[in-house]
Amino acid sequence: MEQTHTSQSGAATTTTPGAQRRVLVVEDDPTIVDAIAARLRAEGFLVQTAADGPAAVDTAEAWQPDLLILDIMLPGFDGLEVCRRVQAQRPVPVLMLTARDDETDMLVGLGVGADDYMTKPFSMRELAARVHVLLRRVERAAIAASTPRSGILRLGELEIDHAQRRVRVKSEDVHLTPTEFDLLVCLANTPRAVLSREQLLAEVWDWADASGTRTVDSHIKALRRKIGAERIRTVHGVGYALETPTP
Repeated sequence: MEQTHTSQSGAATTTTPGAQRRVLVVEDDPTIVDAIAARLRAEGFLVQTAADGPAAVDTAEAWQPDLLILDIMLPGFDGLEVCRRVQAQRPVPVLMLTARDDETDMLVGLGVGADDYMTKPFSMRELAARVHVLLRRVERAAIAASTPRSGILRLGELEIDHAQRRVRVKSEDVHLTPTEFDLLVCLANTPRAVLSREQLLAEVWDWADASGTRTVDSHIKALRRKIGAERIRTVHGVGYALETPTP
């Protein structure tokens, strides 16, 4: 699963030791958790680990991590329940790990608040790159919140509030993860225009190649479930477009 990430070197230099971010790794396989922890510490992160669901929730509450790497299959209770409980305490970006290449697992994980997922086996280089991307997205969101764009974008019954990073459909609030919000905004910036999976990867995930296009597909499916499938059009073999009412 080696994947080239063109921003990886730049991301590593922007995470300085003085601004060390906290990453909680939740995994019950000692070999995997040791490898992840060693790589992230080498990248300059502070790392704590937990081997089961209850310990993960307790550590997250006490330690307040900036990011969670979370295996789905855990003793005690599974990673999905961990994600629900941690997100109920405070919003935190979550990178979900799964041993199965099962789209149902991926969609359920995205549905309970995970921002991204990786299927085992994976390269430690790719995992570190995705951690940097998720944390940069949080930083961008904080900057956007402090320098908000004026007004609310309305596309029929869909409303996007950039300042509050809120979405409404038919005047009802829709909870989106930070990744889903950024993906929707990317599509909404050019409504009805078709954006390729590669374009969406570059804009939302900061990836420059096509090896992660399935990640886009899974997030699009999760987004459709929340805002309505009819609002995102698939152009087979190309990409996606956000549909808007005909004038």
